[in-house]
Formats: sequence, structure tokens, C-alpha cells
Amino acid sequence: METRRLGRTDLAVSVIGFGGIPIQKLSFDEAGRVLAAALDAGITFFDTARGYTDSEEKMGRALAGRRDALVLATKSLERDPARLAADVDRSLVNLRTDRIDLYQVHNVADDAQLDAVLAPGGVYETLDRARRAGKIRFIGVTGHKRSVLVRAVETGLFDTVQHPFNPIEAEWADDLIPLARRLDVGRIAMKPAAGGAIRDVPAALRWELAGGMDVVIPGMQSLEEVAANAAVGEALREPMPGELAGLMRDKQEWGACFCRRCGYCLPCPEGLNIPFLLLIQAYYARYDLKDWALERLAGLEKRYADCVACGTCVERCPYQLPIPDLMAAATGEVVPV
Repeated sequence: METRRLGRTDLAVSVIGFGGIPIQKLSFDEAGRVLAAALDAGITFFDTARGYTDSEEKMGRALAGRRDALVLATKSLERDPARLAADVDRSLVNLRTDRIDLYQVHNVADDAQLDAVLAPGGVYETLDRARRAGKIRFIGVTGHKRSVLVRAVETGLFDTVQHPFNPIEAEWADDLIPLARRLDVGRIAMKPAAGGAIRDVPAALRWELAGGMDVVIPGMQSLEEVAANAAVGEALREPMPGELAGLMRDKQEWGACFCRRCGYCLPCPEGLNIPFLLLIQAYYARYDLKDWALERLAGLEKRYADCVACGTCVERCPYQLPIPDLMAAATGEVVPV
């Protein structure tokens, strides 16, 4: 597995990292097998979060005996300094370690949030104290809004920046990526498969690594996914013309208004599984997988017509997708209910 220096941290990380969201769906034993396979395949960068239910605990149990062979990253949405300090301590316990290599301020959504994070007495100071105490080594920031992360990187306070980057969401290469490279800030690509919108995941990983990222962190929940993703880092190359053409077809088909399945819209007050419903709609309409879509729709208790357009999901969505409108469009139009 090829490794790269993670910006000014000087941490050597595998170019393919491990995104910790999907292992929430697995049992502890299943997750343990997948995580062990990833480490055996040369993956050394493991990213999780306090908000990913039991993901930290599963990583801690599976990786504790091999701690010195890997780089651990986690993050918190907490904006209260005292509660963030408690989150750091909880992460240490969950991950079964005495230090976390990278602790990230999670999903800084707007300028007001960034101002609060950096204000005197804010959570950045909390993480700086944790760093001086030896609990964490480096401080990063994550988010989905380019202008906010550009501001964050320009402060010079963050060692790494984590953001979406894939052939469909390529606009990050216009400003944030060159800025981070110039300031030697480590670059971590989340959503490398655009939440499932990209069909050729290995080609997407190659594209992202050729586009200025230090490490990409696809989510993995099976041994097959580990093997396919790790193979990209073992023989790193740029995408071939045919692969690029396929990625561009995906970009054209999906456009800008699509769900990345980040899950921030959940829980829905009406109990709808919003990301999965939007995935079903997209696969029905754009990939012509009608039988697949209808079979899965039939197994759901709540469907598109159950959306009451309360707007809670729109407030939570980091992309401000018009989710109620998308639900209404699917009702009896694209996917029969």
C-alpha cells in the first residue's frame, strides 16, 4: 500500500483509508473481521466519529492490539467546550488508546459556527488543551461548505481538512485543495463515491488521489469492498480514459441535486429513511434499476407519500437539498407507491 505524508502532521498514512460509517450496520464480530482485513491489506488510516453510534467501540475492540501500526482519527459535533472535553475522553475509552492521532471539529456548517469554534473559550481551545495534555496529537476540521473550510484553513490553526471530493463534486479543486496544499494542510477526502452515486469506485479513488488528496476514506462493510479498495493503493495510477468516461457519465446523470447519504437529515420525525428512499428514486430513474428499486420500496414501512414536508430535514442537510420536493416528485411519478 502506498503511503503519503498527511500535510504538516508528518503522519505517514495509507492513501486508502477506512471510513467508519458503514460498520455501524455490522455486529462487533463482523466489524472486527472487516477492520482486521483492512489493516492486513495495508490500510493504516482509520476515521470515525462520536456521532457514528458504536463505530468507535468497534474500531477500538478490533484494532487495540495493533495500535502502533495505524493512525486513528475521530471527530465530534459538540460545540460546548465542557461536553467536547468529555467527548475526547469518551473517544479515548472507546478506541482503547491513550492518544488519538487526529481529532477533528466535525461538520462546521457555516461562518457563525466557525467563529464560535475559534472564539476565546471555544472548542478549538478545548482541543488545544487536550493536545498539550497528550490526549490528541493534531487538530482537524471537517465540513461540506467550501467557503467555510477555506476560511478555516486560512487561519493556519488546523492541521488537516476533511471534505467531500469526487468526480461529481469536483469544485473543491478550484480553491480549497490548492490552498491546503500551499499551506501544507493534510487533505482527507470523504464521500469518495458520492454516497453511492458513482458506480466505478476504484476509478473514483484513483481520480481523487490524482487530484491532490493525501488519503481517501471510502466506507467499507465487507471483505470484498476492502479488497477492491485496497487494490487501488497497492498499484496506484491515474484513471484510464475509459474509466474517466464512465465517471463523467455518472456526473452528467446525477447533476448537483442528489443525496450523498451522509445521514445528517435523520431521524425523520415521520420515520422515513430519507437517504435510502432518495437512493431508490435515483436508481429507478437514472440507472433504470426498476425491479431492484420496487423490491426494496415494497419492504419499507414508510414511503414517499408519508412525507409531510415539515422541513426538518432541509434544516439539517449540509447541502440544503429540497428533500420534501424530491419526495413529492417521487410520489406516484418516478417510483410508483
